[in-house]
Amino acid sequence: MENFRLKVFRTVAEEASFRRAAERLHLSQPAVSQQIRTLEEEVGTKLFDRGKAGVRLTEAGAVLLGYARRGARLAEEALAALEQARGETVGELRIGASMTVTQYVLPYLLRGFLQQHPRVQPVVKSGNTEQIVAALTQGEIDLAIIEGPVSSRDVFRQRLFADRLVLIAGRRYPWPEKTPATVRALTEVPLLMREHGSGSRRVEELALRRAGIRLKDLRIAMDLDSIVAIVSAVEAGLGVGFVSEWAIRKELRLGTVRVIPVEGLDMRRDFTLIRASGPVPDGPAGAFERFAQAEAQLRQETPGQRGR
Repeated sequence: MENFRLKVFRTVAEEASFRRAAERLHLSQPAVSQQIRTLEEEVGTKLFDRGKAGVRLTEAGAVLLGYARRGARLAEEALAALEQARGETVGELRIGASMTVTQYVLPYLLRGFLQQHPRVQPVVKSGNTEQIVAALTQGEIDLAIIEGPVSSRDVFRQRLFADRLVLIAGRRYPWPEKTPATVRALTEVPLLMREHGSGSRRVEELALRRAGIRLKDLRIAMDLDSIVAIVSAVEAGLGVGFVSEWAIRKELRLGTVRVIPVEGLDMRRDFTLIRASGPVPDGPAGAFERFAQAEAQLRQETPGQRGR
């Protein structure tokens, strides 16, 4: 129901890239460029500045984006009203997820959700916790599942799943002492950490401080922007690192990494659903929130189902 050219325009503005917009819309990049050129001819002004640094909205483009988003929300409201009359859920689900959730949790949730609501079209935005919270507060997504804390009072939050970070080493990595290791042993090995701003990094730093380890005492070999990168670096023997239990099921089966128990170190966290404060939204976002809550309750009642 949303005007197609405005949808293309809104997507390019949100992605700040013609290429990424084309991928998200399942169009060719020339087709996206043609839609923007036609829209600029219709409104009689330039909407984007295109340069080596990327794509930026012009002043006129920023004005139009506000109206385009309002139009998209109005179209979603209309669809929600129609679907309620028909008794089905239809439309776009704009969902965000932090990196761990995107890679290891969200696919399982979406699989079950889409079996119940096949006419919903998910649009997934991934990033670290700070980036996803910013996308939510700026209206780019409807809800999200993250792994870090949120301080904003304007954000509703609800715990879904529990997670634990564990220390892993490569199969042949020469650990300096027998296991379980002491916390002090972490200062003697090169440590691979997630980047600043990630929920995992916050959990790691807080747990280490509580265990009496100062960050300046650690030998942080490198900061990496994904769990996949940390696991690969550990497998290559570049050091040891903390990762989610959700993330290493395959590697543990293959024997390419091993978990190193550490005495006195407990790195637990929650995967949390967040959205704007207020009542449960209508449409796909509300349907997904209810589905995720039901899945979380089922996992609490049925231990041992993690990752299935």
